[in-house]
Amino acid sequence: MGVTYDDTEKKFVFDFEHDGAEDIVSLTGDGYQVKAFGKCFYYGYEFSEQVESSVRTEFIKYVKFTNDLQNTPDLTEFIKNAIDNLHKKINLYNYDLVVMPESSSRVNQYMLRYIYRFAQPRLRKMELVKALPSNISFDMDSYQEAYLDDVLENGRPRYTEAQKHEAKASILKMLDLIHQKDYFTIAKDVKKSRFRPYMMQFLKFSTKADEELCATIRQQNILVIDDVTTSGSTLNEVLRTLRILNEDNEITIFSLIGRKDLMADSM
Repeated sequence: MGVTYDDTEKKFVFDFEHDGAEDIVSLTGDGYQVKAFGKCFYYGYEFSEQVESSVRTEFIKYVKFTNDLQNTPDLTEFIKNAIDNLHKKINLYNYDLVVMPESSSRVNQYMLRYIYRFAQPRLRKMELVKALPSNISFDMDSYQEAYLDDVLENGRPRYTEAQKHEAKASILKMLDLIHQKDYFTIAKDVKKSRFRPYMMQFLKFSTKADEELCATIRQQNILVIDDVTTSGSTLNEVLRTLRILNEDNEITIFSLIGRKDLMADSM
């Protein structure tokens, strides 16, 4: 199925019967699974290459911020089709835990309720919430090892000690600005993708019980869900938070709308 944009009526039109050349977003086909984040990453829909960024942005807003999903049948059917397609690929009956990031979007909660019909009552859910900006830190040692200590082909250091010092000072200044914020979003505020993997303590477990649950369950299948994935920053943080406590679980990631080339941004 696909979605088109009626420029005259200024609205999105859903066609659940077939994909068309004018579709701005379509149910994924053979490219449904890609290797990103070091895990199996599935996404339900992807935008056509020719769609204008303004239309893409408006559709994401429509999906994420439609308040009354129950009375928006086209959008709920849009979500259900993606979950049904996912179920055919991975068999949701095999999953023990669903993890999702805190979001102002109602889509994650709707996806969770629909997923429950496959696995209740065994399936459990966990929500990760954004930490206070004052708690965010930067893994300077790992960043220096990966970038600042890089060497050229002739074996000489890529950066002088003065350049390293300047880079560190710039990062600390950025971190200080983050700590002064009331709210912080990695994808919006950290433009340089190479910084994203080193931003620490961005997410936390919503409750102590969730943290203890993550620490104790072992060798079970976890499904991480999110509504829209563009940069991959949030999902990277979800995975890192889970891995701090537990390295044994098998984790699969699903996003309602994603990108085939996400691997380049998730490294």
